[in-house]
Order: sequence, then structure tokens, then C-alpha cells
Amino acid sequence: MRNGFKLFAGFERRQEKLAPWNVFLWRLARFLCFGLLMIAAALFIGVSGYHWIAGFDWIDSLLEASMILGGMGPVNGEHLVTDASKVFASCYALFSGLIFIAAMSIILSPVMHRFMHTFHLDRDPAKGSKKS
Repeated sequence: MRNGFKLFAGFERRQEKLAPWNVFLWRLARFLCFGLLMIAAALFIGVSGYHWIAGFDWIDSLLEASMILGGMGPVNGEHLVTDASKVFASCYALFSGLIFIAAMSIILSPVMHRFMHTFHLDRDPAKGSKKS
């Protein structure tokens, strides 16, 4: 189980040394790609829903889904006339908020792990670390 987690996340354990910069940057790029993939999938869901459920054309669907996913709010809210389109718009707005939080958590997790891992590193007594 530990090896599977190591392959997915690639985080060093508490007893291990801090990863070199090239390993950290590669990890950051992987997590950034995964977060952007999540955002792209959510945008695809929104564009498809606004097009097929609400009846918007493709460009208006892209605009509406992008604005909702980005947290700006609806642009053409007055054009939602059917009950199905209103239910989709409200569900997509809630879904978008959760996706934004999840994607940002995934993207920032290597940075936060590196920051927190520095607190767990043992100081080398040969280098004159202070012990209170």
C-alpha cells in the first residue's frame, strides 16, 4: 500500500530528507496538470449542460459555464426559462464551488507538503543546531 501511495503522490515521509528542487518542480507540475484536468472536465460538464439542457448556443454555454466555474456568477440568468435549466444551473453552481476548492487543494498540496515537511527535518548536531 505504501508503494502505491508513493507512486501517486510522491511525497517523502517524515524521516526522509527534503526532496531536491527538480523533484519538487516535477511533482508540482503533475499536480497542476491533474488540477487543470479537473477544471477542464468541470467546464465540459457545464458547457454541455448549458447547451443541451438550457438551450444556449456553444459560445454562450462556454461563457456561462466559465463565469460560474470562475466564481463570477451567471451572465445570461434571465434566459433560463425552463425548470430543468434552472435546476441544472443551481446544481452546476454548487458543483463548481466544490470543484474549485478541490482543484486548488490538489494544486497547492505539494507546496504545503514541502512547507510542512521542513518543520519535521531533524537538525544536524554536527552543524551546531541549538537545543534549548
